[in-house]
Amino acid sequence: MKIAVVGATGLVGTEMMKMLEVLHKKFSFTVIAAASERSIGKKIPFLDQEISVMSVENAIAQQPEFAIFSAGAKVSEQYAPLLAAQGTTVVDNSSAWRMKAEIPLIVPEINASILNKNHKIIANPNCSTIQMVMALHPIHQRFGIKRLVISTYQSVSGTGVKALQQLFGERKGETVDMAYPYPIDLNLLPHGGIFLENGYTTEEEKLVNETHKILNDYSIAVTATVVRVPVIGGHSESVNVELNHPYDLTEIRSLLEKSKGIVVQDDPKNNIYPMPLFAHHKNEVFVGRIRRDESCTNALNLWIVSDNLRKGAATNAIQIVEFLLEHKIY
Repeated sequence: MKIAVVGATGLVGTEMMKMLEVLHKKFSFTVIAAASERSIGKKIPFLDQEISVMSVENAIAQQPEFAIFSAGAKVSEQYAPLLAAQGTTVVDNSSAWRMKAEIPLIVPEINASILNKNHKIIANPNCSTIQMVMALHPIHQRFGIKRLVISTYQSVSGTGVKALQQLFGERKGETVDMAYPYPIDLNLLPHGGIFLENGYTTEEEKLVNETHKILNDYSIAVTATVVRVPVIGGHSESVNVELNHPYDLTEIRSLLEKSKGIVVQDDPKNNIYPMPLFAHHKNEVFVGRIRRDESCTNALNLWIVSDNLRKGAATNAIQIVEFLLEHKIY
């Protein structure tokens, strides 16, 4: 069994390698590390050894059973179909395939059951979408969601290494290569992705479209504002949820507490609530500040935090592979 990681030297790829070490305790496989030309020959750790990074073309020639991509949409568009054509199951972390009708968009705790052996390209959702639908899914199943108003507070790590270097360089007073059009240290940027003609951004558009597809309900009204913040530990989201039916807060908390992959941190009297500081390097989605919206009938507010490089990307992708291995769907 061979599993290839394309983009193995990037922020998400590095986390994927760590998560594969955990998966290796359950299944036997070898790992193929692939990346761009500038990284070929570089040594990266896996278990008690070092793996040499190879080109994507050489990785394809190895005919892996699985290939996990985190190298951007252009790379995925070019190489994922080649792998799929030879029978490799591709799990892609880019935006390339998410909204293709024939491509499943998967959060394992929610909709992995739709997967079958014919799905040779599987899309990993956007990081901010994954953590939100994790919290929303059990609520939607019980009460039905009518409308969502979302404000995100997204870590600079979601933009990549260049953004982290900008943040820490600015903090040191250095002249830096700018990942953003403005300084990010001691600042907030209401600018995630590319601005569209309607005034929203591509990151905001993803929250709308991907939520509909994953929850399989296109009737939900969704509006979002994405904000980039000088944080490295994870993404945070303030989500106002209007339900179709009356609810009890105790039941909402119970639904979340019983949901796999969710940790409820909701004891404001003792200053217990989710924060990126505590979510960093963890695989769970943390939910708190659960309270009734007193301005709107059948509405409530949630504060949702998760490490965007883990559950928002690497962990979710590896969980998809784990599900496929457990059910022998490949």
